[in-house]
Amino acid sequence: MASSHVVLTSGAKLWRSLPCLTSELRLDLTLACGQSFRWKETAEGHWTGVMGGRVWTLTQTDDRLWYHVYTNQKKRGGRENRAEEKPEGVPNVEEEAPAVTDEQQSTMEAEMLRDYFQLHVKMEDLCRHWGAADRHFKNTADVFTGVRMLRQDPTECLFSFICTSNNHISRIQGMVERLCQALGAPLCQLDQTPYHDFPTLSALADSSVEARLRDLGFGYRARYLQQSAKMILDSHGSQWIEGLRRVPYLEAREALRTLPGVGAKVADCVCLMSLDKPEAVPVDTHVWQIAKRDYKYAADNGQKSLTDKLYKDIGDFFRKLWGPYAGWGQSVLFCADLKKFQTLKEMGHMKQPKKEKETQKRCKKTKKDFDGNKIKTEPEYRKKAKISVKKESTL
Repeated sequence: MASSHVVLTSGAKLWRSLPCLTSELRLDLTLACGQSFRWKETAEGHWTGVMGGRVWTLTQTDDRLWYHVYTNQKKRGGRENRAEEKPEGVPNVEEEAPAVTDEQQSTMEAEMLRDYFQLHVKMEDLCRHWGAADRHFKNTADVFTGVRMLRQDPTECLFSFICTSNNHISRIQGMVERLCQALGAPLCQLDQTPYHDFPTLSALADSSVEARLRDLGFGYRARYLQQSAKMILDSHGSQWIEGLRRVPYLEAREALRTLPGVGAKVADCVCLMSLDKPEAVPVDTHVWQIAKRDYKYAADNGQKSLTDKLYKDIGDFFRKLWGPYAGWGQSVLFCADLKKFQTLKEMGHMKQPKKEKETQKRCKKTKKDFDGNKIKTEPEYRKKAKISVKKESTL
């Protein structure tokens, strides 16, 4: 039973791996850019966090994604064991789970990782096609390769992003961690660090939660968290959030906006990062500035505040530019704009002038779209990126 965080040098026997190029996934960017708030770098290049009711440590080499799942966990954790969230009418009877072989466990964990990182979506291809018609995106994506969207648990994603109002990433991380320690099931302890599952809807909806979270520094967000959980259980049922994966983007977005503390940006974050809506484009002042500074977006007519109409216009601007996976494109530019990654950005830009001639030649070449149709691309700054992405039906 492991009681400390493992590292890859501990020995390959403790680890399993998946084929995955760093051009498709970079853990240091994807796990630290404000999508999920539960991952921490516990050793150089090693990220530990909770996903699917399990505690994982992830690391990577050039062509492999390595993972270790800790086995000394209390079986109370995990979505499959959340008895209190069963649909109404289903008896709450604890049943002994059938024995799972090591091979079955390995297969299940590998599929969980593929699903979480959406590895069926080829980000390198997306960036190549967008970059062929969008010079600014090309320059940014050449430096920030491997930024991709997570497919998070919808409940965790929703209630984590309710905490983001008027907040910054490091403070949100602390807030989400306190939420899990206060209301989530304990999973294990590594190097004196306790790990907890994300709270269930029932735990969040309890009448005592608001006061408890206010004591923990959540402020007005405490009420939003408790009231949203209660509203979901009272009006929709525990399966409602995950069910939004099966409805169109705008329908899911408007449904989320009926909840306390959920505005347009939070709704779009949840749609993009957990509800399979890749066209969702969360817009905040950062994204607004990116549109104005890097794309000469001027439809705001000098407005000082982000109105609902302006929010929609900016999202439509990027959807027109990048197509059905516009939210993935936006995430690359958002990540590159974060202060924590400015050193990487500056180092990358120092190398780019040497590649300019090669870039222009590539941009003039004829590319093939995903469906085999040829399109001509030019090195124009803001040309519409025409793209048709076909998502694999199986993972």
